[in-house]
Amino acid sequence: MSELLEYIEQKKHDETRQGEALNLPLNESEFKNNKHFYIESYGCAMNFSDSEIVASILAKQGYGLTTNIFDADLVLLNTCSIREKAEQTVRMRLTNINQIKKQKPGMLVGVLGCMAERLKSKLLEEEKLVDIVVGPDAYRSLPELLEEAEGGQKGVNVLLSREETYADISPVRLDNNGVTAFISIMRGCDNMCSFCVVPFTRGRERSRNPETIVQEAHDLFNRGYREVTLLGQNVDSYKWKGEENQTNKEAAVLMNFAQLLEAVAQVNPLLRVRFSTSHPKDIGDDVLHTIAKYHNICNYIHLPVQSGNSACLERMNRTYDREWYLNRIDAIRRIIPGCGISSDVIAGFCGETEEEHLDTISMMQYAKYDMSYMYYYSERPGTMAAKKYADDVPLETKKRRLAEIVEVQYQLSLQNNLDDIGKTFEVLVEKTSKKNEDEWCGRNQQNKVIIFPKGNHKVGDYVNVYIESANKATLKGRVVGN
Repeated sequence: MSELLEYIEQKKHDETRQGEALNLPLNESEFKNNKHFYIESYGCAMNFSDSEIVASILAKQGYGLTTNIFDADLVLLNTCSIREKAEQTVRMRLTNINQIKKQKPGMLVGVLGCMAERLKSKLLEEEKLVDIVVGPDAYRSLPELLEEAEGGQKGVNVLLSREETYADISPVRLDNNGVTAFISIMRGCDNMCSFCVVPFTRGRERSRNPETIVQEAHDLFNRGYREVTLLGQNVDSYKWKGEENQTNKEAAVLMNFAQLLEAVAQVNPLLRVRFSTSHPKDIGDDVLHTIAKYHNICNYIHLPVQSGNSACLERMNRTYDREWYLNRIDAIRRIIPGCGISSDVIAGFCGETEEEHLDTISMMQYAKYDMSYMYYYSERPGTMAAKKYADDVPLETKKRRLAEIVEVQYQLSLQNNLDDIGKTFEVLVEKTSKKNEDEWCGRNQQNKVIIFPKGNHKVGDYVNVYIESANKATLKGRVVGN
C-alpha cells in the first residue's frame, strides 16, 4: 500500500511543479529599474509555456527573475481552474504570499491564467488577495497593468481574444536544462466537454502561423535544444488558413496538424518532436503515419479517454464513444508498433454507475496505458455538467473508484516497464539523476524515464541504453554501443 501511495504522490508532483528557474538573456545593466519577479506555474503544460511568454514581456520591462520570493518586487502565480483542488491550492498559496507581502511594502501580487479569468472579482474585491489579474489572452497588457497597480489601482484584463497567439514573442525558457522546450502552436478550445472550464477561460481555438512555429524550432535547435513539444488544448484540430481567414470556417485549410508535424520534424533529424494534447475524435491516421515516417517524432501519444463507457462519454459531451476510442488505440498499435500511450481518467462523473466505472477499468486494461493522470470528478461552476447534471456520485464512492483506477494503472505501469527489461532504447540525456550525481536521467521515445551511469556523455547527447531493471516509474540500465 505504501508503494501505491508513493505512486499517487509522484503523479501529483508531475502535474504541479512550482517556482521553476530561468536564465534571462539580459545583462543586469539592462534592467531599467533593477526590479525582480518571481513566478510559479500550476496545471497543464500550456500554463508553463505561457509563463515563458510572460517572462519575455517582463524582461523587456526591465524585470529580472529571482527564485527567492523574498527578493521579489512582483510575485505571479500562473493558475489552473480544471479542478477545485487546484484552485484551493492557489488560494492557500496566495494567503501565504500575502503574509510575506506585509513584510515587504511595495511588493505586487498577481494571478495569471485560467483562475484569473474565472474568479477575477472574488480575488480582487471579496478576498483582496491580489493587485493584478491577467487572463491568458491579455499578457501583452502587463506593463500597463503594473503601472496601474504601482499607482494604487487594481490592474485587471481578462478579455478573451479570437486572434491572440503570441506568435511574435520569443519566450524566455523557464526550463534551464537547455535541452527540452515547449512550442505553443494554438490557443483555446472549441470542444465543449461538459466537465471542462477551458473554453470559458481560454476562449475559442485559433492556430498559430506555421512559419513562426518552424522558425522557433530552428532557433531552439541552433541554441542547443534537442527536443520540442508542440502544445495545444487539442493539437489535432490545428488548422492554418492564412492570417486573414483564421476565423472563417469556410476558408480552405492551408496546413493541418499532420503537415505541421512533418514540417517541424524536417528542421533537423537530431531534433526530437513531441506533442500534447490529442483528442480522440480528431487524431487521424494521417498523424499516425507521419509519426511512423519520421524517426525523430517520438512514438508517444497522450490520448485522454476520461471514461470507458459510451453513455458516460455522451454525458461528458466527448463526441466519441467506446468503440471509436478502441479503434484509435488499435490504429496506434497497428501503425506505430511499440508506441507509448498515456491518458486522463475521471472517476465518479455525474450519474456514473458501477458498470460504467468497470467499463473504464476494462478500457485501461485494453489500452495498457504507460501512465495516466487520474482524478475524481470535481464540479466546476459554469460548465454544462454543473448546469445540466446532478453531481450525484457520493464522495466516498468517487474516492473508492479512483483508488481502484490508480491500482490498475499502477499494475499496468509496472508490467509495461518490466516488459522493457532486456530492450535497448535511444535516450536523450536531460539532467543529472536526483538520487545519484554519478547517473544521468533521460527519456526514451515512449516518454519513459531512464537512469544510467554518466560515463563520458553530456546533457543533450543521444545514447543507447540497455535496460537491466525497472520499477513502476523508472527504467535503469547501462550505455551500450556509444
